[in-house]
Amino acid sequence: MSAGPAHWVLHVDLDQFIAAVEVLRRPELAGKPVIVGGRGDPTERAVVSTASYEARRVGVGSGMPLRLAARKAPDAVILPVDAPAYTEASERVMETLRGFGVVVEVLGWDEAFLGVQADDPEEFAQRVRDAVLDETSLHSSVGIGDNKVRAKIATGFGKPRGVFRLTRENWFEVMGDRPTIDLWGVGSKVSKRLAGHGIDTVRQLAGADEAVLVGEFGPRMGVWYSQLGRGIGSAVVDDTPWIARGHSRETTYQRNLTTPDEVRDAVRELAGQAFDDTAKEGRPVFRVTLKVRYAPFFTQTKARKLAAPTSERDDVVEAAVALAAALDPEREVRLLGVRAEMVMPDEGDPVERTPVRGRL
Repeated sequence: MSAGPAHWVLHVDLDQFIAAVEVLRRPELAGKPVIVGGRGDPTERAVVSTASYEARRVGVGSGMPLRLAARKAPDAVILPVDAPAYTEASERVMETLRGFGVVVEVLGWDEAFLGVQADDPEEFAQRVRDAVLDETSLHSSVGIGDNKVRAKIATGFGKPRGVFRLTRENWFEVMGDRPTIDLWGVGSKVSKRLAGHGIDTVRQLAGADEAVLVGEFGPRMGVWYSQLGRGIGSAVVDDTPWIARGHSRETTYQRNLTTPDEVRDAVRELAGQAFDDTAKEGRPVFRVTLKVRYAPFFTQTKARKLAAPTSERDDVVEAAVALAAALDPEREVRLLGVRAEMVMPDEGDPVERTPVRGRL
């Protein structure tokens, strides 16, 4: 009896997605450096959301201050962020992917995993790329893997407008001598901590003593980084709708906040907005986090677990204000953010769950 086609994970990633959507709306921008960020004004405090390949070639990257990006690419066209347009384009892409009759796990506006049964995954990947281009006029790259980790990393080798396969068989050939920061989920801070143990490459991470990693990163993340060095990860593609753990509101102020009263009033406003977002979902809040960026650019976060999950606006606002009272009153503030984290559906005591890692 035939075993049937093999199971593959495909990672579909739209090339320079936000910039590409803007070029579709303004064809005259094709081939020009395009930067999207904030309100499109480089004199304001904002960061780059995305940059076209032409802008990237001169050093512009996502997360870079818009003012710096404008200096690096003085001839660039700088546009404001238009989230509704990107959401609409993304939804068209995801519907195209679902049209293949496969499981689609959406990761964001511009990427998704596909669970595919295929004898020739490259041929399938090319059909996916062609369909997305035909339906949306957007180009994409596809990574093929035997799990999500390898598929996600493979996409980087396929960009732009290509396909690449990364599996257990060629993992060390492709990745072994690369720096650990090239791994999905390893940023500059983690790579520096690994380097402190003499772990600079993927191959060294794969061969590292797991006990050393656990000692540095804890029992959960230490084991995870050990597996990551060998390219080990889940192969299950899950199309369960994403459920937000919390809602955040964040503002970069064009003029620094200079007094505790200004900070308190700003935090109160942001906390109210964050709570209103959670109220729409009908789930109580159990933790409030405050993010502050002092001038010139030092960022700090503080969190408070509430005495009990609450659906009262005043409880969330006052928790955020209490966190703000502990800030340094002598330092000017350029950015504030408030996150309200909610109890997840059908879960027990939220205190027992591992806090979510990532951006506020």
